[in-house]
Amino acid sequence: MKIKKGDTILVITGKDKGKKGKIIQALPSSSRLIVENINLRKKSVKPKTSGQKGQVVEFPAPINISNVKIVCPKCSKPSRVGYTETANKKVRMCKSCDEKL
Repeated sequence: MKIKKGDTILVITGKDKGKKGKIIQALPSSSRLIVENINLRKKSVKPKTSGQKGQVVEFPAPINISNVKIVCPKCSKPSRVGYTETANKKVRMCKSCDEKL
């Protein structure tokens, strides 16, 4: 999985197309990402103690990795991710401007 936690991404398909967000959590086993303020869902929560009211909580649901592109911090364009080897270490790089990510 070439996209990691903390990266800024752009949604390229779906109801949130065109929105940018930061990755909160990456789920590589299912090829999904949880991104802040993208793919929001609502869930009803029961009251924890008597006397409190129930609530409707909004939370970001996972989105498939194929529906997003990483945004390069240098050129600010959505691009693909490649790898280059420097000093026996694999480094991620932007395919459009060859800058390290």
